[in-house]
Amino acid sequence: MKLIDLLEDFASDAAGLAAAGDVEITGLSADSRRIAPGMLFVALAGTKANGTAFAADAVAKGAAAIVAAEPIEASVPVIVVYNPRRALALAAARLYGMQPETMVAVTGTAGKTSVASFTRQIWAAAGLAAAQIGTTGVIAPGRETYGSLTTPDPVALQALLAELAVEGVTHAAMEASSHGLDQSRLDGVALKAAAFTNLGRDHMDYHPTVEDYMAAKMRLFDTLLPKGSPAIIYADDAWSQKAIDAASTAGHKVLTVGRKGDFLTVKRVEHFRHKQVVEIHADGRIFEIDIPLAGDFQVANALVAAGLAIATGVDTAVALKALEHLKGAVGRLELVGQAGNGALAYVDYAHKPDALENVLTSVRPFTTGQLVVVFGCGGDRDRGKRPIMGEIACRLADVVIVTDDNPRSEEPAAIRGEIMAAATCATEIGDRAKAIRHAISLLKSGDTLVVAGKGHEEGQTIGDKTLPFSDHAEVRKALEELQP
Repeated sequence: MKLIDLLEDFASDAAGLAAAGDVEITGLSADSRRIAPGMLFVALAGTKANGTAFAADAVAKGAAAIVAAEPIEASVPVIVVYNPRRALALAAARLYGMQPETMVAVTGTAGKTSVASFTRQIWAAAGLAAAQIGTTGVIAPGRETYGSLTTPDPVALQALLAELAVEGVTHAAMEASSHGLDQSRLDGVALKAAAFTNLGRDHMDYHPTVEDYMAAKMRLFDTLLPKGSPAIIYADDAWSQKAIDAASTAGHKVLTVGRKGDFLTVKRVEHFRHKQVVEIHADGRIFEIDIPLAGDFQVANALVAAGLAIATGVDTAVALKALEHLKGAVGRLELVGQAGNGALAYVDYAHKPDALENVLTSVRPFTTGQLVVVFGCGGDRDRGKRPIMGEIACRLADVVIVTDDNPRSEEPAAIRGEIMAAATCATEIGDRAKAIRHAISLLKSGDTLVVAGKGHEEGQTIGDKTLPFSDHAEVRKALEELQP
């Protein structure tokens, strides 16, 4: 593809682009190490280095042209653009040229993975070829691959969307993280609808304030979603009104769901051990739906997903009926095993205060014995949430065991100490496998165990190494040995 076709409309240096417009581009990347002959190198400013420092390396590897925020000296054409990150995303979309016809994205602190998963499942129940993209990877007909980023980089994302389209996928739901939105990773995605779940404390190591965090998420509505498109918003969160205001100001069709929702309205919920019976008012009718998942937060996620599916063409009755067959996303309040005495053991990805509180609150109604929680906090991340999570655990659980999560470059004992400062009821066991084993040894009839923090992850990052580790595997192993 010619350079002018990739960058037309968003280059600030129109004359420079016109002069070099006939240069053929075979690919593009913001990583100079991935540049091959004929590719376009996009120099991005990062937290540790500016991509312009690697321009010479990119040229040495065969870059045909460079995109940057300011003029630089190079032996190949340099095109100046106002926003290199956005340029990268839009150029990647033009280069790959194909996406599933119906793309939706969901943002919020918690629930993104479940909403993307549930939306895919509802579409599939309606006979549509559907996919989900997010924290747990990619799931599509004939494909299930693990991923590590909630929102992939824009080049990888556009390559993936093109692959899915070629494979026949017509509908895809993806997670939109605050990092991904702030860094313009989704700017090349042609969205048909978007959704907001909730906002809690997270990523305070990246965003200066909670307001900045919210503003990053609202880019989904004020910048990316085409005007007049459906915006599905969970109505019962403290930040819901701000999301409604942002979507309304951007000119979208706001559809709210939840107890305060006007599109899908929850009238009544009955909690059972393995399901919830929910009465939903929609289209002037009352639907009684058995959702086979525990927790109010899963009802919220299911409603947001149903809203996205209905807004993109699925019949209301079909969408709501599909909720009765939902399978929880891996590592999201996932029932991993049951002890011989009936005690239940769950694994959940909750690694932030609101999520931990939601999970513990959700299992309490059907816990007739003690509620046991094992959790820790990740290193090199928001330190402020550690004592908050410790307080939540001691307030809502009967037995609390503080252990290691992914300490990364931090001293594990120091992380645990910051949690323990507010978790005065807790027992500290650094080794995560031993902590899980100890918790399971305590389980009696009527008890519930929640192992929180890592969810679907299959490794534990200590220092600069990621060692094999699975909460699922450790829970099952301990149950077999200690609670047959």
